[in-house]
Amino acid sequence: MMLYQLYELQRAALEPMRMMAEVTRLVALNPFFPGSYFGFGRAVAAGAEVFERLTRKFGKPEFGLEMTTIDGQPVAVTQRVIHTLPFCELLHFERVSERRDPKVLLVAPISGNHATLLRGTVEDMLPDHDLYVTDWVDASLVPLVFGPFGLDDYIAYIIDILRHLGPETHVVAICQPAVPVMAAAALMAADDDPCQPASITLIGGPIDVRVAPTGPSRLAESQSLDWFKRTVITKVPLCYPGALRPVFPGFLQLSGFMTMNLDRHIGAHVELFQHLVSGDGDSAEAHRRFYDEYLAVMDMPAEFYLDTVDAVFHRKALACGTLTFRGRPVDPAALRRPGLMTIEGERDDISAPGQTFAAHALCTGLPAENHDHLLQSDVGHFGTFHGRRWRQGVLPRLRAFIRRHDGGSGVGG
Repeated sequence: MMLYQLYELQRAALEPMRMMAEVTRLVALNPFFPGSYFGFGRAVAAGAEVFERLTRKFGKPEFGLEMTTIDGQPVAVTQRVIHTLPFCELLHFERVSERRDPKVLLVAPISGNHATLLRGTVEDMLPDHDLYVTDWVDASLVPLVFGPFGLDDYIAYIIDILRHLGPETHVVAICQPAVPVMAAAALMAADDDPCQPASITLIGGPIDVRVAPTGPSRLAESQSLDWFKRTVITKVPLCYPGALRPVFPGFLQLSGFMTMNLDRHIGAHVELFQHLVSGDGDSAEAHRRFYDEYLAVMDMPAEFYLDTVDAVFHRKALACGTLTFRGRPVDPAALRRPGLMTIEGERDDISAPGQTFAAHALCTGLPAENHDHLLQSDVGHFGTFHGRRWRQGVLPRLRAFIRRHDGGSGVGG
């Protein structure tokens, strides 16, 4: 399938126009250009910027978190890569503080966007947690010599990372990682691994998509695995380090998300134009920050994408008790010690309420006091881990849950 190559050709064809738009913007805003002092000049500059942004390929953003606040005092933060795997780098946001807080592994999804989509989540959790984040590598940058990367490999990575971090690690899985994180924890529990998680928090994850089908789950169920292979899987062009690796390209995932809320995204870009014309720099900058992140996409390994469609959406393998890891059955009932919290958004149209809560029924080995659930009112998918209601409603409950199940060095509270 030549889809990726056609995309690159289209992008190359638009590059001269994109560069011309940028030049036009700079000229229209130049104080030596008389029109820059009037509405006409601002309108030309605004139109040029909107066009340039719509045709730009956004690179991977930086977390850029250099400070946090602990006990009312500013504290420096250093981002370090502490463990490297072919498809993932484990980041540690090291705080220059003597306070010892619960150790938390935040598992970012491989879903088209970079882990920096969780920048706000990381920033909000930093004051009260010793935080580690899975920074998945764009599959187009991983040479073929490192082999394929499927769902079993993802589960193996989570186990490897938990063993690297050691005992008393709390895991927070956002969206897609819910199933592989549950599988990894169940396998470690069955082995009585001392590095199994102290607690597991699943936020908006598709544990059982039968409970409340959504648009994405209906689409995944409506087509065969062969259809997905033929329609959305393509090979990385030769100009990338991961040349010829089969992938589900990030631009397709982005197109799907944009289409789900097309009116809102069109409206947002119309508003950007209006903000630029009116000189509302703060609103324009807020738009830039959000879309610089949202439009920065990465490619997903084809094996992982297809395994997820098959295991999560077609066979509902975890919920039905048929999920295996390299031929070994995965049984969530093996979990005996961790706390389990599920968090859902009332208006989530990606993983609807009930899909994540279903995890509790699978973990029959956990005592009642180890279970917790939060249905956050009036938020969609992203609102469960980002924004005002996350900070005011979700985060305090999550923080209390983690501390309640922390038997390590974390402070009380």
